Amino acid sequence: MTSGPLGLLQGGLPGLIAFLLLALSLVLAIGLHEYAHALAADLQGDRLPRAMGRLTVNPIRHLDPLGTALIFIAGFGWGKPVEFRPEALSSRRFGAAIVALAGPMMNIMLAVIGALSYRLYLLGPELEFVQAFLSQFIFINLVLAVFNLIPVPPLDGSRLLTIFLPPSKQKVIYFLDRYGFLILLVVVFLGPRTLFNPIIEFVARIVFSVTGLSYLGR
Repeated sequence: MTSGPLGLLQGGLPGLIAFLLLALSLVLAIGLHEYAHALAADLQGDRLPRAMGRLTVNPIRHLDPLGTALIFIAGFGWGKPVEFRPEALSSRRFGAAIVALAGPMMNIMLAVIGALSYRLYLLGPELEFVQAFLSQFIFINLVLAVFNLIPVPPLDGSRLLTIFLPPSKQKVIYFLDRYGFLILLVVVFLGPRTLFNPIIEFVARIVFSVTGLSYLGR
């Protein structure tokens, strides 16, 4: 039996619809996540993302072929990282962290928009595919936000360490740069949803509370 999102295709027409809704949610969430990085760098004076065509909401420009394929095959993957020049940012110390934080914050904002749309949906006719899409969209954006804030390279959270760690502790960053990928493999092997479900649920409850909805759960 096929594991990962591709396993949905074994469920006939309902499975195909679920797969397409999941694919659309992932493409939008990942594409806008990377766009937020490009926009944050551009607003701080670095024109490299603009020159590379990354300052666009077109999600196709932000998808990495291998990372996207792995998302559907194995259930995890990545978008095409946005290249920027820390030395070109208006803030030498906080600039890179702001660029990094922009991605997860975009996903939180998208989750809020999804929750608000879900609330509006409840006022209209009941359409199962709309409910399914919004539920997937909210959940995927929450997962991306929480997972990317892990302080391990190459995830966005690693950039935040430059703010909170004093100069005497910068060796921690070098260690994580060297072994970060192995740490991530361990996290993925253990199951990121299992490890971070309490955090995801906590953030989800805040999002639903802010938008006036009852927590949907998973």
